[in-house]
Parts: sequence; structure tokens; C-alpha cells
Amino acid sequence: MTTIFWCALAMILLPYFAKVPVAILQQKDGGYDNHLPRQQQARLTGLGARAVAAHQNSFEAAIVFSIALAATLGKGDISTTQEWLFITFIVLRALFCVLYWLDKATLRSLVWLMSMGCIVAIMLSVL
Repeated sequence: MTTIFWCALAMILLPYFAKVPVAILQQKDGGYDNHLPRQQQARLTGLGARAVAAHQNSFEAAIVFSIALAATLGKGDISTTQEWLFITFIVLRALFCVLYWLDKATLRSLVWLMSMGCIVAIMLSVL
């Protein structure tokens, strides 16, 4: 259960990890506009735009993670395999962000597919 807790905490923090380069680039764009940050983010290009996309995609990933987590906890029996699938998902999602920032589109897509494979495997393990 402890492993699942730490994975859940990591998933909660992942979108904010993905936001770090966005905030840095916003600061370089005349200072962080705390009044209209999303409008400022929309003006970012290149790395900035990719970082915004990685940030937003991390929130989307949190949804599927949460569903898999709820299904696993609802079953009441968490296996070592499920724990490793959750850990792998988190690692892959962090790597996904880095690859997004580095503009490695094909590799990023492969990592995305592998992370979704973890979710599918978790869901199937609950059956």
C-alpha cells in the first residue's frame, strides 16, 4: 500500500514538475504574468509551447492513473506486479515530459504508448 501511496503523490506532483520550464520561460518573457498566466503561456513558442503541452498532458495522465488506482484499491488486493506497473507508469510519464521538452516526438510517443500499456495492464489485472 505504501508504494501505491508514493506513486499517487508522484502523480499529483508530476504536472507541477512539468510546469517548471513553463514558469522559467514565462519569467524570461517579461516576467511571470500572474494576472493572466494562460495568455502568456499561449504566446510561448518552441520549448515553451512544448513545455505547456507536457504540463497539460500530465493532468490528462492523472485522470487515467486515478481510474486505475481506484480500480486497484476497489479490488482490495494490491499485487507486486501492480505496484511495479504503477512505478513504471510514473517513471515513463516523467520521461515523457523530458522528451517533450527535448522535442523527441517519436520517442516521446513510444514512451506515451508504453505508459498507457501500464494502465491497460493494471486494469486487466483487476479483473
